[in-house]
Amino acid sequence: RAGAAMVARALWALLAALRAGWCLLPQSGYLHPDEFFQAPEVMAGDILNLQVYYPWEFLSSSPCRTVVFPLMTSGVTYWVIKSLQHLDICSSCINSYTLLVSPRLLFTIFSFTLDYSVYRLAPFWGADPWKALVLLAGSYVTLVFYTRTFTNTLEGLLFALLMVMVSSRKSSGSSAEPTSSSLIGVITTAGFFNRPTFLAFALMPMLYWAGLIADSQKSIKTLINHFLKLILCACFTAIVFITADTFYFTSVSLDNLYSTNKSSLIDVIAQLHDKMVVTPFNFLSYNLNPHNLALHGSHPRVTHFTVNGVMLFGILHILAIGAGFKMLKKYVHQLMLVRWCYRGLPGLLVHSEGSPTLLLFYFVPLAFLSLFSHQEPRFLIPLILPLVLFSASLNGAVKWKLLIVLFNLLGALLFGCLHQGGLIPCLFHLEQLIHSPASSSHPRHYTLLFTHTYMPPRSLLNVKKTDTHVEVIDMAGSGEETLCQTVEQRASNFTCHDCHIFIIIPGTVRDTITKCGVSFKNETLIFPHLSMEDPPQIPVLSSGNWRSQLGLYILELNR
Repeated sequence: RAGAAMVARALWALLAALRAGWCLLPQSGYLHPDEFFQAPEVMAGDILNLQVYYPWEFLSSSPCRTVVFPLMTSGVTYWVIKSLQHLDICSSCINSYTLLVSPRLLFTIFSFTLDYSVYRLAPFWGADPWKALVLLAGSYVTLVFYTRTFTNTLEGLLFALLMVMVSSRKSSGSSAEPTSSSLIGVITTAGFFNRPTFLAFALMPMLYWAGLIADSQKSIKTLINHFLKLILCACFTAIVFITADTFYFTSVSLDNLYSTNKSSLIDVIAQLHDKMVVTPFNFLSYNLNPHNLALHGSHPRVTHFTVNGVMLFGILHILAIGAGFKMLKKYVHQLMLVRWCYRGLPGLLVHSEGSPTLLLFYFVPLAFLSLFSHQEPRFLIPLILPLVLFSASLNGAVKWKLLIVLFNLLGALLFGCLHQGGLIPCLFHLEQLIHSPASSSHPRHYTLLFTHTYMPPRSLLNVKKTDTHVEVIDMAGSGEETLCQTVEQRASNFTCHDCHIFIIIPGTVRDTITKCGVSFKNETLIFPHLSMEDPPQIPVLSSGNWRSQLGLYILELNR
């Protein structure tokens, strides 16, 4: 047993090093536009004054995203590299690599909150700590998703901290008297402002915590005191978020407050009140409208259960479903045997500190998220914590060890390397081209036309807002006619000697551009790049043209 524990510790250390190293390499896979456009892109524009694309969540009259977490994460890292460059400590600190990696590195460091949480929680829930840590660190969800700048990543970290708060116990092994009411209030409110869906994840931990309090407190006064602390801290946290968002989105400066005389100060406060921004309410009002959700894609209500859970967690999700059905069957059987008037419902929530409660921590949020028609896999990544704790307590999970390893290797390769994997290296290449010595000595105009790719994060081109020599056109998934019309129009409008037009297009749809009647003087193939929207055909992959099908082309238009 001691030998197995040593092997598990060494394996976890190796996987932890892989997580950090792969972040610095960096990972080329591009999971979803939100990993850039919900924080790094916005902060690069605000702090570094770079040309960026501001998403609708930050431009709307009813903003749906709090600015607090972007400022605390990407904002801090960009401020650091800006300060280093300003102090001449690093002459070229701001480049495409640091713009990509610095926020990711901070999130990677934060991701070890999960490891800490698992180590703390495993004994409490009857799981082997190092077995659970290996499951966590070896999951491609941890290696890939938790090293990216998603709001879902922060949601998972806050969920982990909440579980630690509600699962405290004394060293003697007995349940501890809950004393973390204030922190629970802060974490729950912060999670709600980060993503209002956090309430779905917080529901079971909060009920569990409330049950522990009711079980351990004999005085009604002490009971009320706990809830008052929670509510007061939640309200204070909400005020901080609302104030920060109101100042950011309404551009009300502190100078305006100091410049007003005493008689008009009340008017200024009233103006602030009228412009108050409460981003979670705007988020909910938008997402509760089925028409709005349909714009982002509608899915069957069972997608999380049947597809996304399997895609993220593989056999662990399937084992949890099987265990869930067994638990439900046992519970129904208890209901039939136990008299209602004798001892009430069988104790499942508070008194069951083992697997049944962990399953509720896993399936209750999943069920709530399934009520919405828009269902993406990343919405479920916070559930990795209860799942690995539950799986580590199962003896049956060991026999699936090889399948778990192969599944996570495949997931890491697909999402960490292949998925839209040419776009980030492409932006690195274009940034070097734009800022090359030749371009600096003789100013050139660049038009970059992206088609059939994910939204390119313009910040990675490292172009200042004041520069007008770079134009980015995102054609998204435009059809052949629209694409050719745009390309032909640009080709016929060469107005300067040093104008350069580049078309960035996946190899699977490269033939489309050849039908536009234009020629190219240079082409660069970036490998690998897998577009699930324009997937390669299996017969073509088996031919000698497979590299082109799994690549992204940078085509320079001929004059």
